[in-house]
Order: sequence, then C-alpha cells, then structure tokens
Amino acid sequence: MKTLPLVLLASSLVCSMNPLKAQAAEADWSDVHVIAPEGRANIFELAPDEWQASQDRGKIHTISYPVTVTGVLIPKELLVKVMVQPYDNLVWKALLAAFRGIAGFRSFDDLEKFVGLNPIADDDHNLYKIPRPDTQNFANRYGTSFIETEHGTGITFSCATCHVSQLFGVPIYGLQNRFPRANEFFIASKKALSLVPAHVAALSVGAGIDAGIMLQNSKDSMGRIEARRPDADGLDTSLAHVALSLSHRSRDDYANFSTFYEHFPRAEPLRDTPADSKPGTWWNLKYKNKWLLDGSVQSGNPIFTNIMWNEIGRGTDLHKLERWLDENKQTIDDLTAAVFAAEPPKYTDFFRADSIDLKKAKNGQALFASNCSRCHGSYDKAWDASNAAGLSADDLIKTTKVRYFANTPVINVGTDPSRRLGMRSLEQLNDLAISQKHGIVVKAQNGYVPPPLVGIWARWPYFHNNSAPSLCAVLTRADDRPKIYVAGEAVNQTTDFDAYCNGYPSIEKAPVEWKKNPRRLYDTSREGMHNTGHDEGVFLKAGKEMYSPDQKKDIIEFLKTL
Repeated sequence: MKTLPLVLLASSLVCSMNPLKAQAAEADWSDVHVIAPEGRANIFELAPDEWQASQDRGKIHTISYPVTVTGVLIPKELLVKVMVQPYDNLVWKALLAAFRGIAGFRSFDDLEKFVGLNPIADDDHNLYKIPRPDTQNFANRYGTSFIETEHGTGITFSCATCHVSQLFGVPIYGLQNRFPRANEFFIASKKALSLVPAHVAALSVGAGIDAGIMLQNSKDSMGRIEARRPDADGLDTSLAHVALSLSHRSRDDYANFSTFYEHFPRAEPLRDTPADSKPGTWWNLKYKNKWLLDGSVQSGNPIFTNIMWNEIGRGTDLHKLERWLDENKQTIDDLTAAVFAAEPPKYTDFFRADSIDLKKAKNGQALFASNCSRCHGSYDKAWDASNAAGLSADDLIKTTKVRYFANTPVINVGTDPSRRLGMRSLEQLNDLAISQKHGIVVKAQNGYVPPPLVGIWARWPYFHNNSAPSLCAVLTRADDRPKIYVAGEAVNQTTDFDAYCNGYPSIEKAPVEWKKNPRRLYDTSREGMHNTGHDEGVFLKAGKEMYSPDQKKDIIEFLKTL
C-alpha cells in the first residue's frame, strides 16, 4: 500500500511561480524575427533594474512550481505519514519496514534522488547564486515544490527537475540534468494508483479525508497520462509522454477529457518507436528563433509552450490551464526572462586557467573559424583584443562576443533521425485553442539545430541523443566512435571527467561503480541511440580526414574556452 505515495512522485516536471511586477515589452516569437548576432538575453528589453528583478523572480519560479491547477499532486500529509511519521500501528510499521527494505526507499530523499533531483548546495558551493528553495523541512533537493490547495499541501516537481544540474558539486542553472527519471515515476504511479482506492490508501496510513481527495484527483489525471521509459538513463521521453497522453483525450481544440479514450487510447507511433533525446540547455535560447534541439517549435514563447506541454503530460484540464496562464502572464514573463538570461559555467570556474594550452587553443580557433563556424557561429576572444597583454590568465581566455545567426539554421548532418521524425506526433498541438491563441506552431524538421557552442565543455555527452561521450568522439568518424560507453555523475574532477577529450572517461577508465548499473551503459546499436553522422562534410571530405589528431586536440582546447 505504501507504493502509492512513493510512486505518485511521478507527478511532475515544469517550472514555478510567485506574484510579480514589471512591464515587459512583447517579444517577437516568430521564426522570421531577425536575431542579433549576440542574441537577446534581455528578451523583454527591460531597464537594468527591472530586468534583474524579473530574473530573480524567474529563478524562484524555476525552483518552485507555479502552476496551481496542475493535474497531479502528491498529498504532503500522506508522504509525511509514510516517510517521516508512520501511522502508530505495529503491524503497519512492520509492513513499512519490510517494504522499505525491498524498494530501497527509506526516506523522502531517496525518492528525490531516484527522480534525479540534484542536492541543494551550501553557500560555499552555490557559485551561481541559485535561490534556495522552500523545503518545508522536508525536501533536500532542487525541484521538489509545494503547492497550497483547498485540500492541503501538494507536492510536485519544477523545471529544476531537468534544468538545474550539478557539476562537480556546484549547481548549474540551465544545465540539463544528466539523469532525469520522472518518466519512470509516471509509469509506476499509474500502476500503483490503479490497484488501491485513493481514500483507502490515505486512511490506511492515518492521513485525512482531504489527502484522499487530492490523491483521487491525481488518480483521475493519471487516466489521461501515458509515459514511456527512456531507453537509457540520461535520455528523456517527454516528447512521447505528451503525444501518448494526448491519445487518451478527445481530438478537439481543448483536448477535452474522454472516458472512452482514457480506456481505449488512439493509436500513436511513439508507443512503439523511440524518439528519446536529452533535455536542452537553457543558455542557448537567447540566440534562436526556432526552439527545441530540432528547431521544430517555429513560433511561440518556448517557455509558455513547455508549460502547456508539461501540463498535458500531467492530465490537466486545458480550460483551467488557459485561465491560469491568462491570469499569470507575469509569472511566465519572469520565468522567460530568467531562462533567456541564463549563462553557462566557465571552464576556469572549475579548472585552473593555466590548464588550457593557450597556443593550442589559438590554433584551434583558426581551424574552427575555417570550417566549424559556418554551422555553429563564431566567437570573439579576449586574447585577440588590443589590451590582451595586460589581462590575467583567467580573463585572457574569455569569450567577449558570441556571433550566431540571424535565422536559426536546421541542418541534416546524418545524425540519428528518430527524435526529429517523432516530432510529427506533436504537430497535432497546432490545433489546440491555446496554441492558436498564442501563436505556437510546431513543424517537424529535416535535421537538427547546430547549437551555439557557449558552455559546450560542460554539456557532455554530445549529440541530441547522448551518443557521443566526449568531444574526441564528436570529432571521430562515425565508424570509429565508441560503440558503447558507461555514464555517471560529474562529481570528481579526476575520475568522472576526461579533461583531454572533454567528456566521459573511456569505458576502461570509468569508475567501477558506474559499471554496476546496466541502465548507465549506453549502447549505440539500439534504435534511436545511433552515433552516426556529423563527419562527412564536417571534418571528412570524400571520406578523408581534414584534420590531424593534433589539430583535433587544438579544436577541443579552443572549445573548452567558449
């Protein structure tokens, strides 16, 4: 019976809220809007003080989920009874102890950890000043959020679940979570909630009637949710989650609830075909006028769009969501301001500046400019400035200006097509009233966006499907790339990171603990996980290498400085 609360944690994945102020100019969200080369970090063109205040509020919304009409909430009272103050019954305590031993969940932190949430940093490690969330003396990780409702406090997860990650013990705002697990919780939740009446589950642990009502509402929402487990840890199946959940609703302009489709969902290709990818990096959004890794969101605020999609994946009533969005525009604007202003971590925040071979980095800059920049943009470096002789080692390797493209390119370089082809299943979102009202347009693309490379050093593994474990692998012809590798958290700078290749260590040198988890073994022979492409026409010409091994190392040395 205790499975319920554990599993129900499945419930979420979006962003967060709070009341606010600051008049924002309307941004042009169309793909015909010309983007200045340096991007639009101040997306609403606010005055400096207003912009900073809006970012501050937006970061809080990232940490604490804002959408109070969300479809799935876990009753905090129930979790407290199960995890903290078990019902005062010897039989129940014995059963609970046995279950904890089997499931491996002995605390709420175990659950947070399983979802993939990253620990809240102490002041010494919070280098980027991420706001400390309201933990209610219950949570220990970024992403757990508390929402007050008429039936008590509900627990859900925020944007931080997938977009606040840790790097060597430091939380990074906007860095994709390397191992998001929310999809698997949704699957387990739905199973568990189908087994036991909600009120029985609540009362059996001594929780009140309101906890039972909240649990029942979540159970009803779960009937409109269908999730798919990623094919490997590190990938995310939110695309399939949205499409499959839509198949449990009516095909009309509000995707209205349908008892029939909840029991007999429509056919959906993504039920059997993988379209996995990693979560995106936030600090690249400022340079684009098309969003997602494949550029398939051609119009509409990507943050607003993501909230809508996430709520479909939580079984939320879209009439209620539309009203909430209309009434909370400032919340969305502040969250958008924070996301677009996000900046990447610098290599020198973690490693000494003199660990960069400046001569090799400059050689790499010239090689990059002669070929790679045509897809990935160009980057002005402080070492080329007139005052370079007087700069410190840290300042010397800084990027002074990013020059991306006025119109976001989408290019097919032969990488695995499963993700972009899967976007066809989300084109149906164009028919929704909320999409049409807010100019959201989705169109599957023939390729992927070659991203700006700011902060590329921190974003391993590479390609949209994580199929290249390091920059060395990216610059190796597809046939010779590692066929398998093992993944793990970036905790120890020496054992968990290959500084030479910039990425995961080879499978031979990977920590032993990593190899014990079969879900962390990445096999590029599996459908949707292929490591093909990005070689011919990139650094191969008619099958022949354009760069020597030393030149490739020079390029990697340059990329570390971006």
